Amino acid sequence: MDSRDWNLFLQPYEQAVEEMKVKFKTLRSELKAREAYAPIEFVTGRVKKISSILEKARRLGVPMEQLETGIEDIAGIRIMCQFVDDINRVAAIVRTRQDLKLVYEKDYVTNYKDSGYRSYHMIVEYPVQTALGFKKVLAEVQIRTLAMNFWATIEHSLNYKYKQSLPDEVRLRLRKAAEAAFNLDNEMSSIRREILDAQIGFEEGSNIVGKVLSDIQDLYFYRRVREAVQFQLRFNELWEQNDTFGLKQLLGDIQTSLLKARRGSAQQDDQG
Repeated sequence: MDSRDWNLFLQPYEQAVEEMKVKFKTLRSELKAREAYAPIEFVTGRVKKISSILEKARRLGVPMEQLETGIEDIAGIRIMCQFVDDINRVAAIVRTRQDLKLVYEKDYVTNYKDSGYRSYHMIVEYPVQTALGFKKVLAEVQIRTLAMNFWATIEHSLNYKYKQSLPDEVRLRLRKAAEAAFNLDNEMSSIRREILDAQIGFEEGSNIVGKVLSDIQDLYFYRRVREAVQFQLRFNELWEQNDTFGLKQLLGDIQTSLLKARRGSAQQDDQG
């Protein structure tokens, strides 16, 4: 066993994972705000366990003093997408980022493994600020669809159970499952526009409902009880009818009343 301080060794990788997770989650939020749709569905990250690092080093013949360069995925970021086309867009975004350096890419979506594994891997060099200054660490960014991720998670669990020696029957069934997952991705891509329209419409409706109810509460704050009650009754009726257009009009009326209430409150404060 190597005698190094493993907590100290892994700290820059843990920092890199946490920083990159925040950055890609922020990117998702920004794209969603700008375009009403983000190719990133969600982001996860992890640092390899010491046992996994040692096992991979043994398997690849990496000397212990070369772990930082020989094991490229000690830090790992996983970006999940809804559609296969989203993978290419996310990869293009990663290539243009100024806060990391792309080392190389591995396209297992087009050139999938014999097992059926599909994912897009990007090895990047990411700088972290440590107590001793900047340190560049290698990290792997995996980009895949939800279906690809589901399959890969199952395969990983089975490989762990069988210690990387899957029975032929299980291996064959996994390969068929991988094809089924990819066919599902292709089918979802063929109706992409319909799916996105439905998601955007649902989110827009949810935002309107939240804003209406919040503004009605604000009217109570300004003691516009009668108006608040009337607006609540209108909301209940429109909600039952699932009338999104009517809810938009209602929101406009509420905001007009709120504006008057705020002006009236400001005038009272000035007079006081």
